[in-house]
Amino acid sequence: MKHDWSEAVRCGRTATLGFTLVELAIALAIIALLLTMLIVPLGTQIDQQRVAETQRQLDQIRDAVIGFAIATGRLPCPATATTPTTMAGAGTENKPAAACGIAEGVVPWTTIGVPETDAWGRRFTYRMTMNFADDAMGGLQSSFLLTDNGDITVTNGAANIATLVPALIVSHGKNGLGAHLSDGTQLAVGVGDELENANANMIFVSRTNAPDFDDLLVWVSPNILKARMVAAGRLP
Repeated sequence: MKHDWSEAVRCGRTATLGFTLVELAIALAIIALLLTMLIVPLGTQIDQQRVAETQRQLDQIRDAVIGFAIATGRLPCPATATTPTTMAGAGTENKPAAACGIAEGVVPWTTIGVPETDAWGRRFTYRMTMNFADDAMGGLQSSFLLTDNGDITVTNGAANIATLVPALIVSHGKNGLGAHLSDGTQLAVGVGDELENANANMIFVSRTNAPDFDDLLVWVSPNILKARMVAAGRLP
């Protein structure tokens, strides 16, 4: 009986090839599963790094605001939020005369020498109390007195956690709702507590572990500011 060896070889190769394709499909499925498992923690790590970097920037800005007050006797005025970075005057405080032109804008990064944007590439919102930054006390060492208080309140959504605050800085977090970009445009404003941090009033919200809230805030303590001004000879 004559054997057709070429046919046997062909069939054997086909069987081997089919088995290899099955193995390949299984391997690809396993790789896809592993990649999915790795991507989620990697994204979380990136988010955590950006939060940590932005918190470091916020602390740096707060220190720079206090340093500016010690050097000049007043808080810096906000910069105009809608001025694109490419235009003259971007990042400089809006102070057309003895008083600030605005109470809320963005951090005057050029004036106080800090980064323009947070780790997500958005500008920091900056709110201050007007009489802590004017020149009405001309001739004195400070634009404000030990008895003066700020007009900003910080809540956690249910109760006040800081009052009489003279200045406050906000990063609008990963979602960026309400933040201004470097071209001067503003992202869509959020709702609820995030709206409170973008509606240009004197009430701000700071919360942790809230899935619908990712803003990061720091504020200038009135007691610390006044103590530093006294130590520097700016007060009383």
